Amino acid sequence: MKDISVQELISSKEFIPVDVRAPIEHRDSAIPGSVNIPLFTDEERQEIGTLYKQSGEQAAKWRAMEIVSPKLPHLLSEIKDLKKSGAEPVIHCWRGGMRSRSVASFLEYAGIPALRLEGGYRAYREYILEKIPQLLPEKAIVLHGMTGTGKTDILQALQEKGFPVVNLEKMANHRGSIFGMIGMGEAHNQKTFDALLFERLNEIKGSNYFIIEAESKRIGRAAQPEEMIEKKQNGIHYLVKSSIPKRVERIFNEYVQPFIGEAWFEEEVREKVTKLIKRINHNVSPSLSFALEEKNYKELIEILLVHYYDPRYNHALLEYEGPFKEIDSDDPYVIENIVKEIQKTFSDSTAV
Repeated sequence: MKDISVQELISSKEFIPVDVRAPIEHRDSAIPGSVNIPLFTDEERQEIGTLYKQSGEQAAKWRAMEIVSPKLPHLLSEIKDLKKSGAEPVIHCWRGGMRSRSVASFLEYAGIPALRLEGGYRAYREYILEKIPQLLPEKAIVLHGMTGTGKTDILQALQEKGFPVVNLEKMANHRGSIFGMIGMGEAHNQKTFDALLFERLNEIKGSNYFIIEAESKRIGRAAQPEEMIEKKQNGIHYLVKSSIPKRVERIFNEYVQPFIGEAWFEEEVREKVTKLIKRINHNVSPSLSFALEEKNYKELIEILLVHYYDPRYNHALLEYEGPFKEIDSDDPYVIENIVKEIQKTFSDSTAV
């Protein structure tokens, strides 16, 4: 049995992390790309934990052995099969304790050389939290713009061209608004967000700038590190503009079109708009209510843009002193125009 460090794991593509914790633990906090081959199910983990508290360590260990013994051939076979992919499995649990040590020992008894992550997931998390501020490139290019101006599309297009984009909404699995979760599933927690942020910063290491959207500190369930907020404040600022009809069309196509007719969608929109009606200008709330009842989603979107989102965004924009370089996202050459601007600013480094 050999232990490897977090640094060794991250620095080489030959390793594949194998998480032997229960599925609920893996869902809560996982190393990106890791494979979950659990020793215990969620229910078995709970049973052993309860037994430990009620009857002590010896009774819990004995019950754990009874549960694991019949599973061992299949569990070891799964890990052995991973080796066929050419990657070397690295076993880990929460802190490099009994679970990973047991699995590694069983592998050794079966004649399979075993690697184990020193310190487990906890060591990985401590490592990435220390490294994230150090990996942030020197300068931030920040895309500002009201809801529906196409900032996400611009980021995706730039990333496809090899530019050092850090897509915070994708890492948070949340679009950063009251409707940010529609059709996206559960938002990522802080641990998942941090892991994905570290992974991307490690990919663009060496670039002297990075490109982000001007998100607020908290996006869904996760928050950006203070160091990123500071770089955003002192960054190079682009203001993405677009006409109301184009913005309505973008939002409709992304948030509404894929889910029209779905009962859950209509219920979720109703719930969220009902909350917003209380905050919006009383003069337009009847129009908003009517559009909701008629399921006139384009009209509903336009009312929310003009009377709710835009005034709040204009207020938030006052936090930045500028100057702002304006970008017209309705221009068919918008990406080419931004590329030229970036190349002009960073003439010695146009891509990662």
